[in-house]
Amino acid sequence: MSAAPFTDTTATSRSSAGGSTKSRWAGRILTGIAVLFLTFDLAMKLAGAEVAVDGTVKLGWQPHHLPILGGLQLVCLVLYLIPRTAPLGAVLWTGYLGGAVATHLRVDDPLFSRTLFPIYVAALIWGGLYLRDARVREALRPAR
Repeated sequence: MSAAPFTDTTATSRSSAGGSTKSRWAGRILTGIAVLFLTFDLAMKLAGAEVAVDGTVKLGWQPHHLPILGGLQLVCLVLYLIPRTAPLGAVLWTGYLGGAVATHLRVDDPLFSRTLFPIYVAALIWGGLYLRDARVREALRPAR
């Protein structure tokens, strides 16, 4: 019995599980867009920028909550950027962004521009991860 068929099957499985180069690059681009936005947002919170303070107070939070929120965002972002923990980071971002939707809904912000914006960001996070991570694609594959 030769090892060649095993090697060929393994190589084929890996290449199909890995996705195409185009889909990986699309995933990296979507991830990059989300990461740029999230990094800017957490930096504004951690820096205590006036616009962040004003927006936070308008949403019913106190200014002293900004470093806490920024710290939570930083932890989620680091986990999302490490390939091994990226799915955990995406799950944690989903929870964080769900709270943002609830907060915007509670203060009657406009639906499509502000209330649903965190869902748009979550779609970038998960879409990018889906396209660049075979584990996520495998986990979401329908049962046969």
